[in-house]
Amino acid sequence: MSLPEFIFDRVTADIRQQMAGILALSEQLARQRLTPDAQACVSGVAEAADAVRRILDAALDIRTVSNQGLSLDPAPLRLRDVMDEVQDHWRAPAAMGGVMLLVSFDGDPEASAAADRSRLLQVFHGFIGEAVAGARRGAVEASLRVTETAQGLRLEGRVRGARDPGWDAQAMEARVRDIDSRFGLEVALGILLARRLVEDMSGRLREETNPGAGRTVVFELTLPKAAAPAPESKSPSRSAHVLVVDDNATNRMVAQALCEMFDCTCEAATDGLEAVDAARAGRFDLILMDIKMPRMDGVTAARAIRALPGEAGEVPIVALTANADPDDAADYLAAGMDGVVEKPMKPEHLLSVLQQALDVASEAA
Repeated sequence: MSLPEFIFDRVTADIRQQMAGILALSEQLARQRLTPDAQACVSGVAEAADAVRRILDAALDIRTVSNQGLSLDPAPLRLRDVMDEVQDHWRAPAAMGGVMLLVSFDGDPEASAAADRSRLLQVFHGFIGEAVAGARRGAVEASLRVTETAQGLRLEGRVRGARDPGWDAQAMEARVRDIDSRFGLEVALGILLARRLVEDMSGRLREETNPGAGRTVVFELTLPKAAAPAPESKSPSRSAHVLVVDDNATNRMVAQALCEMFDCTCEAATDGLEAVDAARAGRFDLILMDIKMPRMDGVTAARAIRALPGEAGEVPIVALTANADPDDAADYLAAGMDGVVEKPMKPEHLLSVLQQALDVASEAA
C-alpha cells in the first residue's frame, strides 16, 4: 500500500523541519563550554542531521522536477560570485576528504545573467561531489568560463576529476546504484540532479577524457544578460525586536537562533492567546506567527492583534508555517498578515522579512 501524496508531503516536510531544529540546537550547544569529547559529539550530530537534510532535499527536488517539471527563479546574478560560493561550500577539509579543489573563473568579472543561483550551484555541487568521491587524493578542478554571444551569455562549466568512475548513459539506474554503493546516496542523488538540471535548462552536457587519467564533465548553458545586482545587505539596517510565536519549543529555538544571527532580540509566546497579550504592549518590530497552535491558532491571533488600537495593531505579522500553498497564503493575508515564510525557515528568507518589516516601519515613521 503506497502513501497518499499529501501524507508523503506532510511526512517529508516534518522531517525537514525536525532536521532544521536539530541543527539549530546543535549550534546552540556548540557555543557552550563543553569538553572536547562533548564538542565532538555535538559536531557529529550536526553533520549527521545536515547530511539527512541534504539527502532529503535532493530526493524531493528530483521528485518534483520529474513530476512537475523544472521551476526556475531567475534573478540578476554576478557569475563570478557563483564560483566564490562553490569554493566556500567545499572549503571544509571534511567535505573534501583530503582532496584539493581548485576553482577558477574566466570572463568579465562583472558579467551578470538572469539566472537561478541555487540551480547553478546544484549543478556544480553534483559534479564536484562525484569527482571528489572518485578522486580519493590529488586535486579536482572546477571552472566557469563566460563569453558574450548574440543570444546572451554562454556559460561553460568544467569539473575535472583525477579518476574516471565512468558513466553509461544507457544504464542510468545501474550507474546510480553503483555510485550509491561506492560513494553514498548523497553523491548519487547530486549527480542525478545535476544532469537533470542541465538537460531541463536546455543545456548541453559532454565528457572529455583527461590526458593521463580521469575525465572532465563539461556543461554549457546560455542565459540572458542582466544588469549587475546591487550589493547584498548582510543584515537589517537596524536591530529589530521580534516576537516568535510557536507551540513547539524546538521551532521557537530555531527561529530565535536565526534572529540572533542578524543581531535581533526576541521574546517568545507558545500560542495565540499569549501572542495577543504580548502584542498589546506595542514593543515589537515583527511577529513571526505559527498557524496551528492550541487554545488560539495563528489566524485568529492575527485578527485579534489587528483589532488592537494604535501601533500595537499595526505591527507586521508573518506566518511561519509548513502550509504555504497559494490558497493557505491567501487566507493568512486576508486575516491581516503581511507575508508567509515556509518552515523550515532559511536565513535568507528571514533576512528578507526583517528588511521588509523595518523598511515599512521606517516609511510609516
